[in-house]
Amino acid sequence: MKEKAIITCAITGSIHTPTMSEYLPVTPQQIADEAVRAYEAGAAVVHVHGRNPENGAPTPDINLMKDIITSIKSRCNAVVCITTGGGAGMTVEQRVAPVAIFKPELASCNAGSMNWGLFPLMARYKEWKNEWEKKMLSMTEDFVFTNTFKSLREYSGVFNDNQTKPEFEIYDAGMVNNVAFLIQAGYIKKPVYIQFVLGILGGLSASPENLMFLVEHAKRNIGEFEFSVCAAGRAQIPICTQSLILGGNCRVGLEDNLYLEKGRLAKSNAEQVAKMVRVSRELGIEPATPDDARKILGLKGIEKVKY
Repeated sequence: MKEKAIITCAITGSIHTPTMSEYLPVTPQQIADEAVRAYEAGAAVVHVHGRNPENGAPTPDINLMKDIITSIKSRCNAVVCITTGGGAGMTVEQRVAPVAIFKPELASCNAGSMNWGLFPLMARYKEWKNEWEKKMLSMTEDFVFTNTFKSLREYSGVFNDNQTKPEFEIYDAGMVNNVAFLIQAGYIKKPVYIQFVLGILGGLSASPENLMFLVEHAKRNIGEFEFSVCAAGRAQIPICTQSLILGGNCRVGLEDNLYLEKGRLAKSNAEQVAKMVRVSRELGIEPATPDDARKILGLKGIEKVKY
């Protein structure tokens, strides 16, 4: 196990909807405030998406993203990881634009295409706060989250041009092979940073066996890498704990799980971060600071971002 591990907090994402939790942040102010609270609770990295402040729908609006990340930077030195996953239906150009414009230290990069099924969530709710919520969830029954080799090559070029480190999101074993190919083709350089994402319908389920397999599979095919793990729903804390035991880092936050424990909604992202901090310290692992995270991941530094 590490002496220090990076705790990332994914603040709002694009999966959960306002109907699902009154505590889900949707306005730029709410998202930025939650990011700062997560930092204060022990998160070294905050992962951010933008949402329409009027109805909470995921949006690629660059101005909203700027409001969020400039507010975070003005109040703390957390590493900001900007999404390039975006939301269902966004174009590749919309998804990668924040990297070219804001030149962040870190940004997500989804490492392959997959079926992306959120539609089973509809059965849990009879009424919706906004019309778009049920519509978005329903369309995922016939939705492919597209990340082709061409788009991965183009993404890699944008990341390289802006000295932004990609956080490769791995949902299934084939995506490890995709990252290995990008290295072999010379599009990216080692050491790479991987995040194993478990529990999304269409990808690998969140089980201890699957995480063990992915870590060993990546070791065989990539060699040198740093990794983090996140898991959807109730597997969040157990799988994150396993990641720490295996020498990795972890991600919590309302993007991945709306609950703090069984039957109890998390009132803030900071509650989940604080819980993960307690777990890590029980294992003898100190949560990394943002500057520790910069050193571990080889980031360019907050002074070189453009926001």
